[in-house]
Amino acid sequence: MQWQQRRLMALLFICLPFAGAGASPAPATASTRLAVVTERGKALVDEVAPAGARWCIQWNHSVEKFTVLDCYRNVAGVMQLERSHQPDFAAGLGHIFGRGEQVSDGHGGYWINAIDEPVANNRYVLRVGSKAVNHQVVWPDGEHPAISLSEQAAGQRVTIQLTSNAPRANSSPR
Repeated sequence: MQWQQRRLMALLFICLPFAGAGASPAPATASTRLAVVTERGKALVDEVAPAGARWCIQWNHSVEKFTVLDCYRNVAGVMQLERSHQPDFAAGLGHIFGRGEQVSDGHGGYWINAIDEPVANNRYVLRVGSKAVNHQVVWPDGEHPAISLSEQAAGQRVTIQLTSNAPRANSSPR
């Protein structure tokens, strides 16, 4: 019996330094941020985006002039295209069989749900449209006000990315 207590005590002393591992009050994704940055390094958006956070890129179709939404989510530190809303089957739009599930939005348009595609390297480049196109970052739950990328960077290339870095020192998203 005494040898079992010694083994248990030895195991306790060995494991004690690891007892708090992963139990930090701030989760590892607490510093995960959604950033939109110009080629010159100016931050247009720099917001906390913890695991589960959702945001959309909203824009007006250049031909049909209706609003389109491409919605993303932070899934354990991975940016995923979650769903898309399209009011019509206009040029460049439409559902691709096997890529999500198309459902009616009840107003003549449709959602493509459950796309759930990871974005390569947690980033992609967007050429920001004119003010008429009005590319914006919007949060479906309203936790932040919409930010118009077109007002700040029309015609420019920006990188939309999910990062685990601290906020940028020169950021002034609004």
